[in-house]
Amino acid sequence: MFTVLTRQPCEQAGFKALSRTSAIIALVVLLLSIAVLVAITLIQIHQREVLLPGMKYGIVLDAGSSRTTVYVYQWPAEKENNTGVVSQTFKCSVKGSGISSYAENPQDVPKAFEDCMQKVKGQIPAHLHGSTCIYLGATAGMRLLRLQNETAANEVLASIQNYFESQPFDFRGAQIISGQEEGIYGWITANYLMGNFLEKSLWHMWVHPNGVETTGALDLGGASTQISFAAEEKVGLNTSDIMKVSLYGYEYTLYTHSFQCYGRNEAEKRFLALLQESSTETTFTNPCYPRNYNTTFTSAHVFGSLCTVDLRPETYDPDNIITFEGTGDPSLCREKVASLFNFKACHDQEACSFNGVYQPKVKGSFVAFAGFYYTASAFNLSGSFSLHTFNSSMWNFCSQNWSQLPLLLPRFDEEYARSYCFSAHYIYHLLVNGYKFTEDTWPQIHFKKEVGNSSIAWSLGYMLSLTNQIPAESPLIRLPIKPSAFMGVLSFFAAVALLCLTYFVYLCVLSRNQRHLQHTLDHAVDSE
Repeated sequence: MFTVLTRQPCEQAGFKALSRTSAIIALVVLLLSIAVLVAITLIQIHQREVLLPGMKYGIVLDAGSSRTTVYVYQWPAEKENNTGVVSQTFKCSVKGSGISSYAENPQDVPKAFEDCMQKVKGQIPAHLHGSTCIYLGATAGMRLLRLQNETAANEVLASIQNYFESQPFDFRGAQIISGQEEGIYGWITANYLMGNFLEKSLWHMWVHPNGVETTGALDLGGASTQISFAAEEKVGLNTSDIMKVSLYGYEYTLYTHSFQCYGRNEAEKRFLALLQESSTETTFTNPCYPRNYNTTFTSAHVFGSLCTVDLRPETYDPDNIITFEGTGDPSLCREKVASLFNFKACHDQEACSFNGVYQPKVKGSFVAFAGFYYTASAFNLSGSFSLHTFNSSMWNFCSQNWSQLPLLLPRFDEEYARSYCFSAHYIYHLLVNGYKFTEDTWPQIHFKKEVGNSSIAWSLGYMLSLTNQIPAESPLIRLPIKPSAFMGVLSFFAAVALLCLTYFVYLCVLSRNQRHLQHTLDHAVDSE
């Protein structure tokens, strides 16, 4: 035992030296591991790069009665079915008249689209052409053609279908939408662009605006006009003009009605037809045309429409030449234009517009776009203004000589310039005597063309409805280290740190045991 006791200090000293060295190495490795873990975590958090999200695109062709307009929309691609960041990036007016004018030569429709479609291809990255949906919606012009000649309408749509199927985009079909759909889509577009459905909260989340009222929509096209607004909950649902519309989880009770043949162009044809009533003459005065203005039309131009077929004279010859001479009489113009509406059919009922059509009382703000805006713009009016201002501007314009109009209008075009007076009086009767806007409620109408850089038109609401997506903002994050590599490095150094800590625990236990053994041996020596 003595021999063993004399060798013990040497072995213990060697063990302590070895343990001290390995402990120092383990401590260095542990500290390095912790430093690496902290460093890569800080880098991953603070050095990330926020990238603009990839974009998606959608194309809608608004095939109206007088023209076709192509709209290109874009939105961030990362999220869908959430919120409103859709923006209009391009707009192109197709040359020529509306597609319904190609009833006799449907094969020529594609030629009209070609110029705009070439421009659209340049607006959208080539690698996204195949995933970009394109829609064509035809409105009142084609609705009338289908009633008049369904075969011709189908041939026009088939020609369009063949053309777009040869294009690089994802064509989703050409269809004729109803007047009610046109009104609803216009209402959706207006409120979507104005942010009345959703807004960003303090936490950058999209939420339903608290207490925000929706805006009514007034659309004046070439062959029809639409009114749409959120009605009171208590209105009866026993009419097809009241609809329940669900958007973003909220339900809206919506009144919407479309008046066929009450678009600006068709209404004017009916007006010209009424000026010839019970007369065999070929020259007529028109109080709505400017003084000293004369123009001629064929009878087919006036009576060839389905909207005027009931007003055709017994001696109707489509090739007859009719002359109209302007007298510039605003008082007589207003009186004559009133005859386009049957206000007496309402029998003084408050919930009625004209022609016996049910309508709840208008309430809240409205946006008036398309023909409403362009007519007001001709009088240098836009946004909100009083009924008195509208009337005085209209009266002044309608009293002018034809030669003075080029000086008054920002853009002079004979076809539009001669008809602005008629359009203004028509809008007056439609809004005041028809929809029942008053001196007090008229200023709640906002005459607008667009919100931001996006046109107010039914096309955006149409696309959102068909794609069933309200895209959302979602930025991409580029991290300094790929997530998989980051997790691998994190796991490795965490494991190394854990092993070092385990080794330190082992050394502590071993050192404690050695001290205990040494104490036992010392006690034994002392006993000897």
